[in-house]
Amino acid sequence: MSSTPPHRPRRPAMFGPHALDTFEAGTDPAAAAEAAHATAWAIVEAGRSADDPELTARLVRLVDDHGLDTIADLWSERPARSLPGALWRLYVVREWVRRDGVGAAADYQAGRALAPVADVVAGVAEPPGPDEVRTLADAVLTGVYSGDLDVALERAAAFCRVVSAGRAVRADDLADHDESVQLTRRAASLLSTAADLEAAAHAWRAADLT
Repeated sequence: MSSTPPHRPRRPAMFGPHALDTFEAGTDPAAAAEAAHATAWAIVEAGRSADDPELTARLVRLVDDHGLDTIADLWSERPARSLPGALWRLYVVREWVRRDGVGAAADYQAGRALAPVADVVAGVAEPPGPDEVRTLADAVLTGVYSGDLDVALERAAAFCRVVSAGRAVRADDLADHDESVQLTRRAASLLSTAADLEAAAHAWRAADLT
């Protein structure tokens, strides 16, 4: 299992699986940043040390239980290539796939031929329909808490690369120029997310993910 970085943000010792219930977003930027990193580390450490499938399942469902806005208040403003920033992106991807499995599967299917290596790394079951991409999104977050975190990040990055390629293909096929431009921008944004998740995976391996 991958090692964890030796230097972490200072945090209260009582943190555990319910760390998100401990903090509310404040107006002090320094306090908000510390809370973001502290909760991210607390939740990841709780999941990885417990060896408890029920706890892991609850952590995968954080957005379901706490709401995306709560997660956003804590983590969305942190750098993309940090632990809270990476977790935020993983949960956003899961929430999108959960809500629009049909669209996610269509994007993924359209991009597979253009990103065959990423398709293999992502590991979506065949055929990649709505249920399969939802299962992949849950499996990625399960890997964060019970497997190799760097591998989980790389699977998510690969999924984003395939979907990005699919969106670019669909954008080229659109007759409406404005819709095509909008979808192209969304494809570029997801490609950037993939790069950030890959960088976070490399940082984790180097014990340098903060």
